[in-house]
Amino acid sequence: MSSSSLTQLMYCFCVLSVLLLMGTYLRGAVPFFRKLFLPASVIGGFIGLLAGPVIWGDWGIPFPKEWISTWSSLPGILIVPVVASVPLGMKFGGSQVSAGRTSANIVKMFGVLMAVCTAQMLIGLCVRELFTIIKPELGLYAPFGFELSQGFSGGHGTAGVIGSFYKGLDLPYWEIAQGVTTTTATFGIIGGMVIGIIAINIAARKGKTEILKKPGDIPLDMGKGFQTDAGKQKSLGQETTYNSSIESISFHMSIILAGCGIAYIIMNAAKFHKIPGLMQIPIWAYSILVMFGVNFVIQKMGIGILIDNKTKSRISGVCSDYAITAAIASMPVHAIMQYISPILAMVIAGYVVTYSLTMFLCRKFFSNCRFERGMAILGSSTGVFLTGLMLLKICDPDYELPVLNDYSVGFSFTSVLNFVLLPITVNLLLHYGFMTNLAYQFGIFSAACALIAFAHYIVKPGEIKEPGWQQK
Repeated sequence: MSSSSLTQLMYCFCVLSVLLLMGTYLRGAVPFFRKLFLPASVIGGFIGLLAGPVIWGDWGIPFPKEWISTWSSLPGILIVPVVASVPLGMKFGGSQVSAGRTSANIVKMFGVLMAVCTAQMLIGLCVRELFTIIKPELGLYAPFGFELSQGFSGGHGTAGVIGSFYKGLDLPYWEIAQGVTTTTATFGIIGGMVIGIIAINIAARKGKTEILKKPGDIPLDMGKGFQTDAGKQKSLGQETTYNSSIESISFHMSIILAGCGIAYIIMNAAKFHKIPGLMQIPIWAYSILVMFGVNFVIQKMGIGILIDNKTKSRISGVCSDYAITAAIASMPVHAIMQYISPILAMVIAGYVVTYSLTMFLCRKFFSNCRFERGMAILGSSTGVFLTGLMLLKICDPDYELPVLNDYSVGFSFTSVLNFVLLPITVNLLLHYGFMTNLAYQFGIFSAACALIAFAHYIVKPGEIKEPGWQQK
């Protein structure tokens, strides 16, 4: 790469940084954005999209085509260290999860999350089949519809995974699919927050919430997106190394990027030698497998204490912020607009099914904190983990209820399983028809429901009662 190319890359990141800062300001200044809890990366990305040449052509800010092309490729690259960081810091054979957390409720949370995600996939399949029949002129590509579950339950970051995977398979519509996933993710996070906040206000008035008694009583700083009270500001993480040797953030980033480098070497070797099966595995899948091995070695060497989960999360968070901003700012809007009818159909059906199924399963299979669990699941099933965390915090400001632990562990299991199933699902969508894919997704949905029922009716662990909640 030449000096000129590196300079252009720096320009790209400089503009993305300005967009992020603008998004941060608008999140704190505009009541509409505060109430929706929209991330600065989403706001900033849309500023870049609406002000740039993607929509307005020569009338917009004249971002060079090279910048737009770089932005569209960045999500697929930046998502690799995000995914690779997941296994780093995991303990093996320890007592990391307390007895109170290894309960049937974790299994049920995991089961509900999987059931909802699979139901979204079923909606996508049915919408694609319907529009293929009634509007064949649209020419929907084979995996169309998969974007609903990936955008709703995966969030904007998953758009990079989709784009990277499709691009690795040499599918010509990878950029459009990445844009469609970004679009469904945007609809998801906005609609999920609106539906969640409305539901919380109604439930609080009817006395169906465990703690929240005053509808709309949301801390101002939470809405603004920054903490103005110095006494409440949290630490970024532990410094596990001395700065005189290496910065702690540099140390963690070096491990993550080194693991990504090994993953690229393995993937390129598989492609060079044309090894069947391994050639089709996406780079993020290689990276997560490599990092499981790297983390295992670190733990066995007894230096796991040098890994700080907060620091690791901050690094992946930075990559996600830039990936999301870049993905939205470079969305191929004109190409996506030809699919606007099936996208809207998917999104509307997705809202209805996601909310209805979530609340039904939570009312049916949980004996305590049913509504709060439903809000956490609704948030992550229409956005990301933090969206669910935000809705839960509105219901339970101090996290007194035993929901956060169950939700965190259940979501982690769901994320790992979704990464495993993604290549299988895409290959089925590419090479098999509607009925085969429908049967496959319905099988996963049935297995998730069976797991919930098993945990509810067969496993009967003693509930650990904690301050702040009472079984209803």
